[in-house]
Amino acid sequence: MTNKIRTAVFGLGRLGYWHAVNVSRIRNAELAAVCDMNLESAQRVAKELEVSFYTANPDEIFQDDSIQAVIIASPTSTHFDLLKKAAESRKAIFVEKPLTLNLDEALEIQAIIEKNKNICQVGFMRRFDPAYDAAQKRIAAGDIGKPIYFRGISRDPQSPHEAFIAHSGGIFVDVSIHDFDIARYLMNSEITSVNANGSVLKYPFVKKYSDVDQSLTYFEFASGAAGDAEASRNAYYGYDIRAEVIGTEGSIFIGNLRHHDIHILTKAGVTHDILPDFPERFVDAYNLELVDFYRVVNENSTPRVTVNDGVKALEISLAARESYQTGRKVELSKLALR
Repeated sequence: MTNKIRTAVFGLGRLGYWHAVNVSRIRNAELAAVCDMNLESAQRVAKELEVSFYTANPDEIFQDDSIQAVIIASPTSTHFDLLKKAAESRKAIFVEKPLTLNLDEALEIQAIIEKNKNICQVGFMRRFDPAYDAAQKRIAAGDIGKPIYFRGISRDPQSPHEAFIAHSGGIFVDVSIHDFDIARYLMNSEITSVNANGSVLKYPFVKKYSDVDQSLTYFEFASGAAGDAEASRNAYYGYDIRAEVIGTEGSIFIGNLRHHDIHILTKAGVTHDILPDFPERFVDAYNLELVDFYRVVNENSTPRVTVNDGVKALEISLAARESYQTGRKVELSKLALR
């Protein structure tokens, strides 16, 4: 019989709030507590979702043995401490990407989680998106032959506010990390080197943080394949997430800009609406990744996106940032090839 997993959600910004709503709707999960540094936000969400336990103090949740799982969607700068406490309190963990902003901290967290045998799933939701998931199955089945080139596009309609940029880790860690993870997943091979470039085209304030608003990373795989990932904060027209995998016998294209499957025909021409933001594009993926998390917790099995995946994606992202800053190609360490 499936048990309801009592869960607490840390961080009630836009993504944390969606996770809390999804938990409240999943059959084998129970939203037991919410936590946010802003107690008023925690109280408001708790009232809306009919949760009796809300707090601004994470320790109150870690000390509660009746809470079996935690979802960490707070600012990345808080992840290290929350992950450490969650692992040490033997709770199952779902954590939003990136794992941390520092590779040494990520490796320390990985060691603690492996020592305590915690279930830990990292929030790379594209793996659970029906289109990406179907593409991975077709590639694995050999439908396009041997995959030899990956191309990823991640374009946001605008830049986040400056306070977010200051603590985001930059465009390679905040945005391109999704493409690096899904590239590893689709190509079934590790990235061995990166060569990244970038420019500031629209948002001058990002320069203060050694960041860019437009980037392109070229990378190579252990299999001999290659790829590139574009990241942009300048797609004013909408949210544009796509990928292509070229194989020796064909290609797979994933994603498009269309929001609804409608066309409008007028004298001015034919138009269709465009995806406005990532919630609309990945609404199914955000739900499916949590459904699978609770399946894993109930079965005490291995997540589809492990803490090791989180470490590897972070290392690639940090290598891309280093490549941009130094103007040199960066070889990934043996860590990426484990």
